[in-house]
Amino acid sequence: MCELYSKQDTLALRRKHIGPSCKVFFAADPIKIVRAQRQYMFDEKGDRYLDCINNVAHVGHCHPEVVQAAQKQMELLNTNSRFLHDNIVEYAKRLSATLPDKLSVCYFTNSGSEANDLALRLARQFRGHQDVITLDHAYHGHLTSLIEISPYKFQQGKDVKKEFVHVAPSPDTYRGKYREDHADPAGAYADEVKKIIEEAHNRGRKIAAFIAESMQSCGGQIIPPAGYFQKVAEYVRGAGGVFIADEVQVGFGRVGKHFWSFQMLGEDFVPDIITMGKPMGNGHPMACVVTTREIAEAFSSSGIEYFNTYGGNPVSSAVGLAVLDVIENEDLQGNATRVGNYLTELLNKQKAKHTLIGDIRYVYLFFFFFFLGLRIRATSATYTTAHALYHVKHDLVLVFVNYEHRLRLDSKPPPVAYGSSQARAMLDPYKGILLDLEDAFGAKMENVISENSPCRTRMPNEARSEMLRDGAPDPQENPSHKRNGLCTDKHSLLSKRLKT
Repeated sequence: MCELYSKQDTLALRRKHIGPSCKVFFAADPIKIVRAQRQYMFDEKGDRYLDCINNVAHVGHCHPEVVQAAQKQMELLNTNSRFLHDNIVEYAKRLSATLPDKLSVCYFTNSGSEANDLALRLARQFRGHQDVITLDHAYHGHLTSLIEISPYKFQQGKDVKKEFVHVAPSPDTYRGKYREDHADPAGAYADEVKKIIEEAHNRGRKIAAFIAESMQSCGGQIIPPAGYFQKVAEYVRGAGGVFIADEVQVGFGRVGKHFWSFQMLGEDFVPDIITMGKPMGNGHPMACVVTTREIAEAFSSSGIEYFNTYGGNPVSSAVGLAVLDVIENEDLQGNATRVGNYLTELLNKQKAKHTLIGDIRYVYLFFFFFFLGLRIRATSATYTTAHALYHVKHDLVLVFVNYEHRLRLDSKPPPVAYGSSQARAMLDPYKGILLDLEDAFGAKMENVISENSPCRTRMPNEARSEMLRDGAPDPQENPSHKRNGLCTDKHSLLSKRLKT
């Protein structure tokens, strides 16, 4: 492998020149990736990792058709969209063909954050309203305008919620306010949005938009109950606002049968604005906002020209066209369905065997383990997910922990090259880990664990270090009074169905 620096020198230079808030995966023992191909990534030693993290390399790392399209166009021309060029209009036409008829006007950007920022501008210009309703735990991008509407971020820092931001409960029927046993969870969650609108109006405020991912990813891979978005859209439009569907992470056929995740919710639901990004260029920076002609005309009436230097340039458009071709020619939606069904079968078998798996949420190749879920306290779940993360890494499989208290193990593999063998390889490392953890927790034995019970599972040092950096309590401090999520003292009770 060709390297400019050793791994340690690279790490030292990163610490010196890259901002400390820019994190790396597996911070206690980062992986240095030097190349990738299809579903695999390779480190400087040549070790091959199965990539279950990357939701950007949608058709596989370094797909030859995408690479060739970029190279071919770069040899001819790359310029901005103020010049006429066929690529941008061909791409807009092809993209619009995947959407409902009324979503037909495109604005090209370079990232999902840019797209969501522009979507807010469109929404606010449409009726002259300012307020935004967002979901709890939501994340929509890193720009100031988006941190303001992303509880996933502003609730972690020192920022306070702005007056124009309203946070609705996430429509989570597993851990949320209204659960699976509720008679009408969709209606109950939608009524929370209706209540927010009424309270805002009572204070003289006006709603510009409701924004949500079609399947909430950072917030816990929440698949909304049937009818929820339809009811929300009715209430928001009745208040003069628009519905923005954020498809940045969940679009382009990842969910199998449908090209866009919002289409899973029924033909009677069509957003007013959708945003897209990450998988759009298979690693090339490109994103887009698509909206209705009415909203686009209202935006134009402001008199302010929208111009994006690189958005929709000929190279980006050529890359985007190549990605669409690969999705179609290699039947990636069909592959996502087939492999997703097989993974679903494997996952449910593991859930039936292991009481520490609280929930498994999946829509084909968009899924995760909700590790421990309701079964044990959040602090214990934090250490358990970290333990599993690093042990899976040692088996050359890359996954990611997420959600509040890091309760969740994510997997968003590229749909193109995943088959049954990769599905098995992804899940095999968990089997021994789960057995060890259940022995440590006693989840398959008694609720009370004796202080003399052996703890056969120890958290890897790098996992413990990463948890400490994230502010979790030190599992080695005051061992007679604290538990580390892997060993418990004689006073610790484990409920198999503790609601957190």
